Parts: sequence; C-alpha cells; structure tokens
Amino acid sequence: MENTQTATGLLSKLNALIEYLANPTRFMRFSRKILPWLIAASAFVLIYGLYLAWFKAPFDYQQGHTVKIMFIHVPMASLGMMVYALIAVASIGSLIWRHPLADVAAKAALPIGAVFTFLALVTGSLWGKPMWGTYWVWDARLTSMLVLFFLYLGLMAIWEAIDDHSRAGRAAAILAVVGAINLPIIKFSVVWWNSLHQPASIKPSGITIHTDILTPLLVMWLGFTLLFIVLHLKAMRAEVLRRKVEAMQLRRVERANR
Repeated sequence: MENTQTATGLLSKLNALIEYLANPTRFMRFSRKILPWLIAASAFVLIYGLYLAWFKAPFDYQQGHTVKIMFIHVPMASLGMMVYALIAVASIGSLIWRHPLADVAAKAALPIGAVFTFLALVTGSLWGKPMWGTYWVWDARLTSMLVLFFLYLGLMAIWEAIDDHSRAGRAAAILAVVGAINLPIIKFSVVWWNSLHQPASIKPSGITIHTDILTPLLVMWLGFTLLFIVLHLKAMRAEVLRRKVEAMQLRRVERANR
C-alpha cells in the first residue's frame, strides 16, 4: 500500500512538472538552468565509463578485444529504441492532448535517435564480423533495427516535406505511433524466432553477465542517456526559438501587407 502511494505521488509530481513546462517560456527558463549541470554530469559519467570499459573490464576469452564494442553497441541500441518510444509518447500527447511542446519534443529527438540507431547498426556489424564471419545477416533483430532506422528517416522526411507545422506534426505523429509496433518486435525477436543475436543478459529471471562487465556497461548506458537528454534539450530550445523567429517574421509580413 505504501509503495502504491509513493508511486502515485511521484506520478502526480511528474505530471505537475510536465504541465508547468507546457509553457514554452517556462521550458526555456528551466532548461537554461539545468543544462550546465546535465552537461557536466554526462561528461563525468562518460569519461568514468570509458575508463572502466577500457582499463577495468576484462577481455573475453573467445572475443578478445572485440568484446569491448558492446560498451558502445548496447547503449546505442537501447537508446535507439528508448528515443523512439519517447517520440511515440510525445506523438500521442500531440494528437490527443495537443501539448504545446509535444511535437517539438518529437521532432527534436528524431535526428538524435537516428544517429543512435545508425551507430548501433554499425557497431553491431563490426562486432558480428569476427563472431559470425560476416558484417550483416538478415536476422530478425538486425532487420527490425534497420526498419527502426528507416522509420526515423521517414519521420524526418515528413517534417522536411511539409511546411505547415501542424500538418507535418500530425502526419509524423500518426506514423510514429503506428511505427511503435516495431519496438516489441525488436525486443522479443530473439525469443520469437531463431536468431543469431544473443538473448538479453539482464532479465527478470536473473543476470547472466559478470559484474566486471555489467558495471561499466551500466555506467556507459547512463552516460549516453545523460548525453541524449542534453542534446534533446538543446534541440528543443533551438526549435522553440526557430518557431518564435518564424512567427515574428510572419507578423511583420502581415503588418507590411496591411
């Protein structure tokens, strides 16, 4: 009962924060204050994670040095999915609740998520070559991750092709929500089909990875997550400012034509 009340309280506080930041002016003020701290935190955690990964994590008796690709590949793959999930949630907020910053958040996250997914595909190919003997196979996990990358590109193309923000946001939001069906396919592909890709090492039934590998992996994941937050906030700020400038220019044109 106490845990339920705590969770309810946290959700209510989070909802209050989201409502408070719905105002673009408040968001700009809040993000300006928090960004320096997030930048410092992400830099510290990433440097510490790289130190652990390179100097403390042991080599694998089969994979040798190549096993350390996982410290980039796993966070990139995880964040590629998480960012898309964020975009899907923001798209729902835009379609249903018309949150003023929802489509801004979705649009700003697109290129970051695309880069994370692309790096996951590249590092996975580099890791797969010594393990599978080839850079690419049409495996269920690899193919669904490639589909995710194409979804990112498609959403960015929609935003570029449609000049009107509201129309572009609505079209992109619909595609983002429909495309979210790919996320559980990526997650459970190694379970549903015969896959060359190894299954998850961290699952409810237990952890099948040694702490010497797990610790730097989690630190790197945290560092890249903080980096995403920094990049996302900066991209959102740039988009808000761009829309303000466009609105000012439009008002000037309207006044000049009167």
